[in-house]
Amino acid sequence: MSDKKGLFEEANEGTLFLDEIGEMHYDLQAKLLRVLEDQSFTKIGDTKLVHVNVRILAATNLDLLKETQNERFRSDLYYRLSVFKIRLPALRERIEDIEEMALFFIRFYSLKTNKQVTGMDPAFLAQLKRYDWPGNTRELKNIIERTVILTDHEILTSDLLPYELFTSSKSAMAEDFEGSMEELEKIHIRKILTLAKGNKTKAAERLGIGIPTLYRKLKKYGLE
Repeated sequence: MSDKKGLFEEANEGTLFLDEIGEMHYDLQAKLLRVLEDQSFTKIGDTKLVHVNVRILAATNLDLLKETQNERFRSDLYYRLSVFKIRLPALRERIEDIEEMALFFIRFYSLKTNKQVTGMDPAFLAQLKRYDWPGNTRELKNIIERTVILTDHEILTSDLLPYELFTSSKSAMAEDFEGSMEELEKIHIRKILTLAKGNKTKAAERLGIGIPTLYRKLKKYGLE
């Protein structure tokens, strides 16, 4: 009744971006290889060949060469794709980019949430630079979105950061902390409250202080 163009047809004489190519099902890899080799394919339910001229950009966070050795990725497809390779260093390898990227995401999510968040305090930025970032840019983006949502102020503070940012091998050392003692205490109390799942009695026991003292500190640091 009708003919619908697929992505290869739409991208004819242009570029098709294949993200996370390493996650492609093994059987589907063979079909992709045939299209790349022959620059043509037959659509499901059709009998005629469709010819295309498409430039392919593929991205992955996996080591595809290792994946071919483990027989999870076809070696013939790997060598067909790897005509020109660009390695983008992990976020932890380019710490100098974190501040600019964080500010970009702050501006983006401030507009999206109709807030007036303009930046971050030094302790917030220091913790971002100290973290290992196993999730790379996506993780940084998600954390900035979460902190912008949580804040009621113009400047993001480190107490808004999730617990996991303080538990990595680089982040756990208190002697590396660049903020004030009060800021460190605030972060520690917030972490203990998280571990205690909001139970103030258990949190006070872990902290070694009485309930009245804990309540005073919660009020002081705006953690109520």
